[in-house]
This record gives sequence, structure tokens and C-alpha cells, in this order.
Amino acid sequence: MPENALPENKIPVIRVPAMPSDINEGGTIFGGWIMSQVDIAGSIPAAVRAGGPIVTRAVDSFEFKKPVFVGDLISCYAEVTKVGKTSITVCVEVYAQHMEKGIVSTAAVTEATLVYVAIDEKGRPRAVPKA
Repeated sequence: MPENALPENKIPVIRVPAMPSDINEGGTIFGGWIMSQVDIAGSIPAAVRAGGPIVTRAVDSFEFKKPVFVGDLISCYAEVTKVGKTSITVCVEVYAQHMEKGIVSTAAVTEATLVYVAIDEKGRPRAVPKA
């Protein structure tokens, strides 16, 4: 994850500002809020690759590298890294852009790997279509 810049040649899956309602008692953004954004971001390329509905099966890793503050704009980048018979693994990188006195700084704040499972209309696992 590069520091002080958003990734080049990549488009974020989602961008969301951190709001005062997302703050924890320590004065930074609640980790659960970031986890929720990561799951949403990861589910988008997983559903596209699955060609339909998916569910979150597992979180293989989740690392909070730096805090996020009220007013930061988070950008989530998600990429499918592995496809199994019914599962899709997605890596999500999160960057925060913080503005202070007109100067924007960017930091890599979170990285996670999630596993999704393609499901049918009855909620049962189904095969992921061939690429």
C-alpha cells in the first residue's frame, strides 16, 4: 500500500466520508464502521464475478494500520484475488484522505481479505460461473 497517495490506475469501489455519528469513545472512527464499509466494498466485485447474489463467508484477515478521523474521506479499493468452486476471495485496501488547513494528506489505513460464497435463490451455495 503506497503512502500519501491514492493508488494510481485504480478506481475505488466506494468512497464515503467519516461522520461524527461514526466516532468511538477514543475520538477516532469506530472500527466496526470501517469493517462494514470494507464488507460492502468487497461484496461488489464478488457479486459481479459470481454473476448474482453472494454472502460473506469469512474474513481471512483484517488489519487496522492507522486511525480514521471525522471528516476523512475513505476510499475502498477491492479486487478479486481467487475464485473457487463456490467461493470468491477479495482483497480490500482502504485509504483515508484528511484535510487540515487546506492541505490534503492520504494514508493507507486498513487492509482486509474476505471470502464470499455465491448463492442460489434458496440461499444455498452455487457454482461460480467460469470467467
